[in-house]
Amino acid sequence: MTLRKLWFAALIAVALATVTVAFPLISHQKNAVSAGKSRDADQTASAGSGVLPSILLSKPTKPPVTVPSKPPTVKPTKKPTSRSTATPDKPQQPKTTGASEPVAGDDAAGPAVAGPCTGTVIKPGQNAQAVINSHPAGSKFCFAAGLHRVSETIRPKANMTLASDDRAVLTGSVPLTNWSKAGTHWVTSGALPAAYGKSGQCEDNSANICSLREQVFVDGTHLTRVAGAAAVKAGTFYADYAANVIHLGTDPGGRAVEMSKTRTAIESNQPGVTVRGLTIEHFASPAQAGALVSGPAWSVKANEVRWNKSVGVMLVKATNARIDRNLVHHNGQLGLGQYNSIGANVTANVISSNNTDGFWIADWESGGMKSTRSSGTVSGNLIRDNLGVGMWADVADDGRVISANKIQNNAADGIRFEISRNGVIENNTITGNGFGTGRGSGTSLWDGGGINVNTSSNVQVRNNTVTGNVNGISIQSRTRGDGPWGRYLLRNVRVTGNTVGMKGGTQSTGMVQNSGAEVPAGQLTFNGNRYLLDQLSAQRFGIFGTKLTAGGWRSAGHDTIGSFQAS
Repeated sequence: MTLRKLWFAALIAVALATVTVAFPLISHQKNAVSAGKSRDADQTASAGSGVLPSILLSKPTKPPVTVPSKPPTVKPTKKPTSRSTATPDKPQQPKTTGASEPVAGDDAAGPAVAGPCTGTVIKPGQNAQAVINSHPAGSKFCFAAGLHRVSETIRPKANMTLASDDRAVLTGSVPLTNWSKAGTHWVTSGALPAAYGKSGQCEDNSANICSLREQVFVDGTHLTRVAGAAAVKAGTFYADYAANVIHLGTDPGGRAVEMSKTRTAIESNQPGVTVRGLTIEHFASPAQAGALVSGPAWSVKANEVRWNKSVGVMLVKATNARIDRNLVHHNGQLGLGQYNSIGANVTANVISSNNTDGFWIADWESGGMKSTRSSGTVSGNLIRDNLGVGMWADVADDGRVISANKIQNNAADGIRFEISRNGVIENNTITGNGFGTGRGSGTSLWDGGGINVNTSSNVQVRNNTVTGNVNGISIQSRTRGDGPWGRYLLRNVRVTGNTVGMKGGTQSTGMVQNSGAEVPAGQLTFNGNRYLLDQLSAQRFGIFGTKLTAGGWRSAGHDTIGSFQAS
């Protein structure tokens, strides 16, 4: 662009009454103490009516920003735990995605896009496992239209295809009948299993409601479990395991009442299986277990996985699996889980409205997707309205790429990258996340934001749009112990080319650390980012407990070639 064109663009920006400020390049990061000393001067300098930027990333506009209706209060800095002096091993260059698929929509995923099915037909009422057992590896099966009650887990052989082009429904529930009136509610007996141990962390641990596996549905509507018979009312149920009695608060007369019972729909460690075009619902898997469990090199495509007790789709040792164009919604704990699965790609799925059964929103495994000890690409997904984290890479993910997703309105972080390494978080649109109000939720940088990088190494956060979240980008250094490659440490995090909107409440971007997890200078870099602010004098940046304006942030060595826009 010629110098004349640059001046012309700048004059247009001033005419639009958008205040923009940027600063000359500073090659190193100053410490928070220096930033604090220079803050007053910086505030004065940056509050002018208009300073032309040295580099303006784009013409100033007024993008839509979600603002909390009630400004929350700042949570105090958390206390340190233990001290660490170990050094990380040498990081590798993170992988990049190249081209990404467009973000999926409800009409571009699920059984509607499954395509044709050819193979042996399995009809409702048949024992699917018996049919599968009678055929060799590599066989193909088509589930006919209708409701298939699955009383034992279907375990396919290598390279088999389980599919439907007729919207077949696999259900793990059983009908509940023989109801009788008992005071203000209705009861039936004999359907419950023997009492069993509880698992999982619930939002309300005193009641431990999320930890029990059975769900009850009336005409397809999910009921809320309560802790005792006295609490039963319309829309709820209570399971008394000692007496083997279910108490129902809704009149079951003339209605279909179902209880989830079978643990898992489909699971096998055999490679190369395809699962396509099925609806999978009402399976009573325990916490952290899935209704559909993928094995190595599986293709799980165009299914609808809904209203299961814990995890909808679970990948376990599912190296090179492909999870593509599924609708995964209203599962009790988590939409999709990935464990010990290398190179498994999750693309163009719609993962929404998960954690219906009250698992802990802020800090336990709930919400959209969580991955541990795995790698691969999470790309082109729509991840929205989940009660928990949108996309969570946690515990020794290595080489994870999170790219070109749309992540909206999840109760905790949009993206959380935690005690992992060699990650790329790029080209995502992240809006409206982190406004959950459960225990452990909050508004400080300790509580996260649109993107949260927690005690991880060699992470690139680039070219994302992060607007209207509880915070923008939060970088956290905590004492987290050891992993497969040594001590978990926050090292070599680069945040570049992002657009970050912060216009309400206590929204901020920056970094926090506890006293046992200090970060050497130069390990955290913010540069070339574009900030959309309510005002330049607002302290919307933080460095290890010091709150800063845009000028103070620049004086600390960050975003010296970025831009700050107030409107």
